[in-house]
Amino acid sequence: MNQDEEKRKAAHAAMRYVEPGMVVGVGTGSTVAHFIDALAERRHDIAGAVSSSQWSTQRLKERGIEVLDLNTTGDLPLYVDGADECDDQRCLIKGGGAALTREKIVAAAARQFVCVIDASKRVEVLGRFPLPVEVIPMARSLVARAIVKLGGQPVWRDGVVTDNGNWILDVHNLRISQPVELERELNQIAGVVCVGLFAARRADVVLIGDQVMG
Repeated sequence: MNQDEEKRKAAHAAMRYVEPGMVVGVGTGSTVAHFIDALAERRHDIAGAVSSSQWSTQRLKERGIEVLDLNTTGDLPLYVDGADECDDQRCLIKGGGAALTREKIVAAAARQFVCVIDASKRVEVLGRFPLPVEVIPMARSLVARAIVKLGGQPVWRDGVVTDNGNWILDVHNLRISQPVELERELNQIAGVVCVGLFAARRADVVLIGDQVMG
């Protein structure tokens, strides 16, 4: 089975968690694109969706799914999103698509977070994929210097501006054996908006293709 087929299977498997009348939190990325397409087939069965990015908002609207504001929906029953890496504890690296801050907000609002991935995203230890960190533009160099002291090699994702008007540092050369602690430490650096470690709020369920990760 190729990667795209695994992504499609995972996205369709996530539909098992969608119940009538739900407001569904929707992530960003290639696997989520398949989920949005599947969700569109049941658009009359749900109350709407909360989107984590401008990209997802556009795709949802194009498929006739009403996009709602998280400020008006309150807590969400379900959030479905992909990941760039996932370890055996369901901790994630996200942010390859630069939507990490809004993704983390929607995940925090959700009672259940279902992560959909293909097998290539599963790792024993996080860090092979560079860790995205969203930063206030004026703090880019300040944050980068602090990250170097922690042993990382930050690279500015030049030319990329997030939906929030901020910049991304991709941090290489990390072996993240304690993701909760590193997430907390990076969050304390002045100028950091969000860290692409989803460890304090990790996935509740991980689907690899149509199988639940054991």
